[in-house]
Amino acid sequence: MRATLEQGLPALGMGLELIEPLEAFSRMLLEKNQVMNLTAITEPRDVAALHLLDSLAGVAGLEAGTVVDVGTGAGFPGVPLAIARPSVRVTLLDSLGKRVDFLRESCRELGLENVECVHGRAEEFAGERRERFDLAVSRAVAALPMLCELCLPLVKVGGAFWAMKSVDTEEEISASKAAIKLLGGHIQTVSDYTIPTTEVVHRVVRIQKIGPTPKKYPRRFALIKKQPL
Repeated sequence: MRATLEQGLPALGMGLELIEPLEAFSRMLLEKNQVMNLTAITEPRDVAALHLLDSLAGVAGLEAGTVVDVGTGAGFPGVPLAIARPSVRVTLLDSLGKRVDFLRESCRELGLENVECVHGRAEEFAGERRERFDLAVSRAVAALPMLCELCLPLVKVGGAFWAMKSVDTEEEISASKAAIKLLGGHIQTVSDYTIPTTEVVHRVVRIQKIGPTPKKYPRRFALIKKQPL
């Protein structure tokens, strides 16, 4: 793991002082993974590349502001982002309480004071924190039209939603354009990147929030899933 991070972090313009906290989080993740399902990736070198470096590459360029990581799962990309950028305030949002408990414990052990861990569903969380965040991020959680309805209501006008996806998403992006417009968004860029130390290519779809989201969105999740915009 260390060798992968030593090679990958400088490629992202990040310092080697991040290795220790990133390794510590990985150890916590793999230890907890023995008793609950957090990740199918368990080889330390692959955790370093496919979780840590992928997360940091996907949010490269972000230096400050408030971020909500929707459907954070085991904490990606939110925890690596919080480690690398103490000036960013990160909210980790997940619907599974056991995962959120793990993240709270891990962030406490890491001394991350810029992280809030929230157990809840995005469509319900929007009722509490509507249009409060500078940025929403989500990593391979659901199809883009569904993600946009869950994430864009959380973002301030002038903010953005970054969806981290695989590269085979042209049809998904095309299918989401009407939903994005309806929800107050506009596709700003679609950028592909190679994860450092690998030949794996992933994609970030950056959606600018140019207008308020109509109050009726997001709908109940069952309806979002049954009738995507």
